[in-house]
Amino acid sequence: MPLFVFLFCIIQLSAQESPTFNSTVDTTYIKIGQQIKWTVTVEVDTTAQVIFPEGQTFSPLETVEAFATDTTRKKDRLTLQKIYALTQFDSGAYKLPAQRIEINGTGFMTDSMLINVATIPVDTLNQKMYDIKPLINVEKSTTEFWKYLLIGILVLLVLGGLFYWFVLRKKALTEEEKVALLPPYDRALLELKRLENSKYLIQDEYKQYYSELTAIVRSYLEEDVHVTALESTTGQLIEKLELLKDAGELRLDDDTIKQFQQILQTADLVKFAKNKPSTLIAEQDRKLVEQIVVKTHDALPEPTEDELLEQAEYQEEIERKQKKKKIVIGIASLVAIILIGTTIAGLKLGFGYLKDTVFGHPTKELLEGEWVRSSYGFPPIQLETPQVMVRQEVKLPPEAKAAIADIQAFGYTSPIGLFTVGATSITLNQQDVEPDFDKTIEQILSNFEGQGAKNIITKQEEFSTISGVKGMKVFGSGEFVMPGSKELIDGKYTVLLFGGKGFQQYVILTWVEDDNYAQEIVDRILASVEVKTEV
Repeated sequence: MPLFVFLFCIIQLSAQESPTFNSTVDTTYIKIGQQIKWTVTVEVDTTAQVIFPEGQTFSPLETVEAFATDTTRKKDRLTLQKIYALTQFDSGAYKLPAQRIEINGTGFMTDSMLINVATIPVDTLNQKMYDIKPLINVEKSTTEFWKYLLIGILVLLVLGGLFYWFVLRKKALTEEEKVALLPPYDRALLELKRLENSKYLIQDEYKQYYSELTAIVRSYLEEDVHVTALESTTGQLIEKLELLKDAGELRLDDDTIKQFQQILQTADLVKFAKNKPSTLIAEQDRKLVEQIVVKTHDALPEPTEDELLEQAEYQEEIERKQKKKKIVIGIASLVAIILIGTTIAGLKLGFGYLKDTVFGHPTKELLEGEWVRSSYGFPPIQLETPQVMVRQEVKLPPEAKAAIADIQAFGYTSPIGLFTVGATSITLNQQDVEPDFDKTIEQILSNFEGQGAKNIITKQEEFSTISGVKGMKVFGSGEFVMPGSKELIDGKYTVLLFGGKGFQQYVILTWVEDDNYAQEIVDRILASVEVKTEV
C-alpha cells in the first residue's frame, strides 16, 4: 500500500510539471485585407523557458503584428498567451501552417487550420464597369530639387556675407592704423609727443626711452630723407647726412648735425654701456630731436608734381596690395574651411560616400529612396524593391506553349549602369510535373551570352526565405555589356528559383561588381523574398 501511494504521488507531480498548450483563431472566414487573430496559450512551470514563433512563419498568411505576451501566474504555474494578427490579400482557401513552440528546448507543434479568404462583392448593376486604364508617365516631383537648391543658395549667402564682413567691408581704422597712414613728418611729431607723455623716465626705464627716441628719428630720416638710417651706426648715419648737406640735397647747418650726433652717442651709451643721464638731459634730448625733425623737414626741397604723383600712386598701390592681401586671405580661409570640413566628413563617412553624395550616384539614390513591397505574378512572388517593377511582354515560342500555360514577368532596369531586377512566375500545363531548375538556369545563362556576356562563372547553393520556403540560389560573376554601349564591365548576378508541381518562380538580379550600393540593394531584396508553396 505505501508503494502504491508513492507511485501515485510521482504520477501526480509529473502531471503538474508537464506543459500544456492550445491554439485558436477568432474566425476562419475573412474578406481580402481583413485580419484574423491567432491565439496560442501555454501553461508551464514558473521556471520554464518558452519561445514563441517569430517573423513571417505563417506563410501563406502574412503577419501584421505580434502582440506582447500576456502572463498570468497561479501558484507555481504560469499561463502565457500570445496573439498574432494575420491577413491575406488574395482570395482563396489557405492553410495556416502548424507553428513550433519551444518549451525548455523541446519543440511542440500546434494544429494547422484552414482559413477562407473571400473577395469583396462588386455591385455591377448600380455601378458601371470600366476598362483598366493604361499606364501613364508621371513627371518626377521637383520638390526635392527646390529644397536642395534653396539650401545651397542659403549656404552661399551665408558664406558671401561672412566674406564681405571679414574681407571686403571697410572697417573703422584703429588708432595704430590711423597713425601709420600719417605722413612721416606728422607721424614723427606725434610719436615724440607720446614719448613725452610716457612714464619711462618716472619708472627709470632710460634704455627703453632712448631706444624709442632714436627709432622715431631714424624712421623719419629713412622715410622722408631717404637715407638708410635704421641699419646704420651713429658714425655712418652722421656721415651720410654730411654728404647730403655737401651735395645740396639737405640744407642743415653744422650745429644741428653736431647736436644730433651728441644725442645718438648719448643713446648708444645708455643702451650699450648702461649709462644713466639725468632726467633733465633726457627731456632736453627729446626736445632737441623734435627740433632736428622740424629743421630737417624744412631743409628738404619742396617735392615736384611728379614726386607728389608718385607718392599718390605709391599710396594707391599700397591700398591695392592690402585689399588684394585681404581677398587672398579670405579666399584661402574659405578654401581651408571647405577642405577641413571635407576631410572631416570624408574620414567620418568615407571619401567615396562623400563624393557620391555630392555628385550623385544612380544606385545610391535607389538605395536611399522610398522602397516598395509588392506581389508579382501568379503564383505570387513577394519582394521589396527600390522601384516598382513593370510587367514585361513575353512571347512564347510554339514549342514552349505545349508545356507552359501562362508566364508573367516583371522587371526594372536602371537607366544608368547595369543594375536590373526581375521576377517571373510560370504555370505549367501539366499540374503534376516538377519544374526543371537545371534547364531554366541553362536558358538564363544562354540569354546572358546572347546579350554579349562573357566568362560567366556559376555557383550554386540552397536558399531559404524568412518563412522557411526552400529554393535554389545560382550566383556568380562575368563580363556584361553596359546598356546602350558595347563596353564590357565586370558584373555579378544572382538567380533564385522556387517551384512545385505545376509551377515555377524565379528572381534575377544583375549589378556592377564594384558597386557597394548595388550590393546593399541586392542583399535587401534577397532578404525580402517570399513565395507561395502552392498554386
